[in-house]
Order: sequence, then C-alpha cells, then structure tokens
Amino acid sequence: MKFNATLENIITYEAGKPIELVVREFGIEPKDIVKLASNENPFGCSSKVKEAVVNIVSKMALYPDDSMFKLKDALGQRYKVQTDNLIIGSGSDQVIEFAIHAKASSKSKILMNSITFAMYEIYAKHVGAEVIRTASQEHDLDEFYALYLREKPEMIFLCTPNNPTGDAIDSKKLFDFLSKIDSDTLVVVDGAYMEYAIAKDENKKVDPKELIEKFDNVLYLGTFSKAYGLGGMRVGYGISNSKIIKELYKLRPPFNITTLSLEAATVAINDEEFVKKSVISNFEQMKRYEEFANIQKIDIIESYTNFVTLCLSGTQNSTKLSNELLKKGMIVRDLSSYGMNAIRVTVGTAEQNSRFFELTKELI
Repeated sequence: MKFNATLENIITYEAGKPIELVVREFGIEPKDIVKLASNENPFGCSSKVKEAVVNIVSKMALYPDDSMFKLKDALGQRYKVQTDNLIIGSGSDQVIEFAIHAKASSKSKILMNSITFAMYEIYAKHVGAEVIRTASQEHDLDEFYALYLREKPEMIFLCTPNNPTGDAIDSKKLFDFLSKIDSDTLVVVDGAYMEYAIAKDENKKVDPKELIEKFDNVLYLGTFSKAYGLGGMRVGYGISNSKIIKELYKLRPPFNITTLSLEAATVAINDEEFVKKSVISNFEQMKRYEEFANIQKIDIIESYTNFVTLCLSGTQNSTKLSNELLKKGMIVRDLSSYGMNAIRVTVGTAEQNSRFFELTKELI
C-alpha cells in the first residue's frame, strides 16, 4: 500500500515514557517511580479544578459548547484581548498544526532554531515544506534575520522560553526583530513556559496583547499543560489578529476540546494563587539543580522554565545515563535525538529532586 510521500522523512515524535510502561518493563512498583521527563507540574492541578471537573462529570454524554465561550471569555479577560483574537486547540500543538497547514505548502520554507520543539518540524513535513534551521543552540536573532533575508521563509518559529533547552529571548530584542519582518511572513511566538519566564525575569515577558497590536503577522501560543498542571486535559490556545484566527478556524474540527477540559481550563486560569505557588517552588528547587551541577561539574543551561537541561561531558553518555536511571524508576528525557549529549529534567517536588540527585550521583 502506498502512502503520502511526505511521510517518508517524518520521524514519529516520542513522548516521555509513561509510568505504566516502566511498571510493565521493569517490574517497579508505581509508588517507586518518579517521572521527571515531560515538564508536568509536580503538584498536579488546582484543587478548585478537581472540584469543578467532578461537578461537571454528569455532562460527559453531551457534546461540549463548541463556541468555547466561557474559556475564551476568561482568556480574553486575562490577556485583555477580544474573543475573536483567540483559538483553542487540543494542546498548543494543534494550533501549530493549524498555522502550518493554513500558511505553508510544499513550496514553502519554515525557519526555526537549531534545537527547539520537535513538532514544528514534524508538522512542517506534513505539508512538504523545507525546514531551515539556525546553527546556534540558543535563539540568535541576528542569525535568524540573516537567514530570513537569504531564505525568505513563509513562516518563522520562535520558542521562548525554548524547549528543550530552557533559554529565553529578551522581549525588547524580540520586538526589534519582529519590526524587521515582512507582514506576509507568519511568525509564531511559542510561550508555553511564559508563566515561569515572567516570574524569573520581567525582561523575558511577552505580552500577547502588545504583540498582536504592534504586529499583524504574529501568532502567540500558550498552554494549560505546564504551570496550570493540565497536561492530561490537552488545552492550548493561540492569540492573534482576527483575520489570522479566522483562517485558522477553517482547519479546526468541531468539538476539538472536551467538556471536562474546557471546564478545567476555565477554572484553572482564574486560580492565580495555585500557579504562583507552583512557580515559586519551581525556582526554589531549581537552585538545588544548579548547586548539584556545579558540584558534579556538569554544565547546566540557565532555565526560565520548569525544567533544566544538564549537558554531560565527553566521558558521560546521556542515553546510557537515562537508561540506567530508568531501571531505577527515574524517568528523564534523553536529548541525544536533538544532537545533544544532555538530559532534560523536570523540576519536581523536593523529595523527587533529592531522589534524582542521589541516583545520578551514584551513576556518574
């Protein structure tokens, strides 16, 4: 059987190993497994969200409100934008897919960082677009601009803070860069970890309202999977001018978000206290990772997210270390597929982090 030729060069995205798989493979009790691979909130979600979801379970037999009015209204109030500036996706991944299918084709070029979120390239290859990457590990906007002038891409992806490295772009530099880009080039600014970046450094803050008011060719992405602790609910969103949103809506399937997910996200965005506590704990615990890396002589990339990237020396191997940790019930992300001899570790609870330090020290 023949399939679409564009599939030939696509490598399937591999998500972090679920706890259930580790239980089956290694016979480890679930209580003895620590998952620090997928950048989930180690505290789960807000208690208010749990209560709201329980109260709406009886509506599972009914289709969700496809207008998503309640969630759009809550997001509109949070960011001070209109509801026609918003599109909701099954995770921000789906909004990325909408954007690429709306703008790019087999004749297009899409510019992105050398190391960044894998789904940009995967969705680009869905439409047969050519992927152009920078050489720098961190976002070098001068290099981006030089490639933009030379390659004339239809789309540009900027991930700030960046996954999987954790670095972030100064907002002033970002806005200066955007001011030089032609209005027909769609620029996607992925702010999946922005709640963390803002708490650490105001200079990294990207305000979606300011962004779309100044530039009519920019799409901002956000998600409820990280700081809000709703990875299992799969809710993301895009913010842009109404013309871009209208085009993206042509690709959105009906009822793409569940009733429970909509309720959870609507309640979550209004529980600012939960997010604040989560973010404060994150950076308190991140200091322990910085101290650990210093003692063990491991390079660590300064992170503005809820994870750290530990770059190993030439005598150490990230794949081997990840596998050995896995056998002991510690799940982290091996970054060898990104061409890095490094591991990405979600900043967990104090207890989870202590367990990581203990096991890693033994293994290296």
